[in-house]
Amino acid sequence: MIIKEKIVNDPVYGLLKIPAGIIHELIDHPYFQRLRRIKQLGLTYLVYPGAVHSRFQHAIGAMYLTSLAIYVIKSKGHEISDAESEATKIAILLHDMGHGPFSHALESCIIPDLPHEQVSLMFMEELNEEFNGKLDLAIQIFKNKYYKKFLYQLVSGQLDMDRLDYLRRDSFFTGVTEGVVASERIIKMLEVVDDNLVVESKGIYSVEKFLIARRLMYWQVYLHKTVLVSEVLLVKLLERIKELYSLGRLEISNPNLEFFMSGVKGKSRKEIVRHFYMIDDYDIITLLKQNIDSEDKVLADLSKAVLNRNLPKILIKREKFPEGFVEDIKKETVSEFNISKDIVKYFIYNGEISNNAYSDQDERINILYGKELVDIAEASDMLNLSVLSKVVKKYYVCGPEKIINSKK
Repeated sequence: MIIKEKIVNDPVYGLLKIPAGIIHELIDHPYFQRLRRIKQLGLTYLVYPGAVHSRFQHAIGAMYLTSLAIYVIKSKGHEISDAESEATKIAILLHDMGHGPFSHALESCIIPDLPHEQVSLMFMEELNEEFNGKLDLAIQIFKNKYYKKFLYQLVSGQLDMDRLDYLRRDSFFTGVTEGVVASERIIKMLEVVDDNLVVESKGIYSVEKFLIARRLMYWQVYLHKTVLVSEVLLVKLLERIKELYSLGRLEISNPNLEFFMSGVKGKSRKEIVRHFYMIDDYDIITLLKQNIDSEDKVLADLSKAVLNRNLPKILIKREKFPEGFVEDIKKETVSEFNISKDIVKYFIYNGEISNNAYSDQDERINILYGKELVDIAEASDMLNLSVLSKVVKKYYVCGPEKIINSKK
């Protein structure tokens, strides 16, 4: 029996081939199909209505770019076996399996003790048992335990296929053209030197554009003020649900969400994966709808705010707020809206956000001039890329519009 390749019509890259065999089986697996129900950009659709694409689309796209990169690297004389090629594609395909509802928005809320990368690894290990060890090599690459380090760099690095896909894809679906990157051009310029990915000198301008696009996309999309306030609000809502549940004042009708209410300490990997794969965006939306008329006014108000996009006002500054600034806002809110000091934390919240497009603390992006390697920050003759490596911090406080507006 001949098993044919499958074709996916991707809006960004066109027709993509899905290899027959284990990759196709993994894509068809319920664990991976769950990613169709996880939005790539969380609540960003509240700002950019087109941003409703899924982690499923991103994972397929990242695997496609990885296939291109492997083809290019092999064509330049570097040995990559069929097994290594397949394993690298599996590693990038499954790299986002551990994302919870609305992607990064609730990462620290549902399973606060486990980052999504660790949960992804749990999924991979469970799948590896199910597929009788066929993911052994993929897991080694994912954990950076394989001796060919450049394969790991295709999956996770400053110029990995994950970033090349999400920047271009998120730009496409949000309509923010500043995020467009020449992903295929960069891939064609990839080379391997001393077991590290580098970029040939002809690709330097595409790399510069990539770094600038990444900086712009963070401030315009990923850290947009309305996206920020909506996601913080959703976290506060889940915190209120957890508090009420712990006090015995709220029942959780969803057994999979309830499983995580008391934390995961002492619970097995199999249990965590079995319950986590059943939680997606729809469960959180249902939870909000169930509590929109809750007897608990805090929970009801927060649920309405997210569902109806009736969001708090946010004030963002480049410098820290003066001492006592946030406390004064809390006191005014307590007085103005006649609420108790115990619950004001659900209506006033503050924090900081930061962004740097190029980290000089991680593995560098090196440009190859003949036989010489030069860090992109030094190689660029157009831009001061050291500025892009600087961590820019901003500070925010959210609260009722009337009170926040009075503080501007």
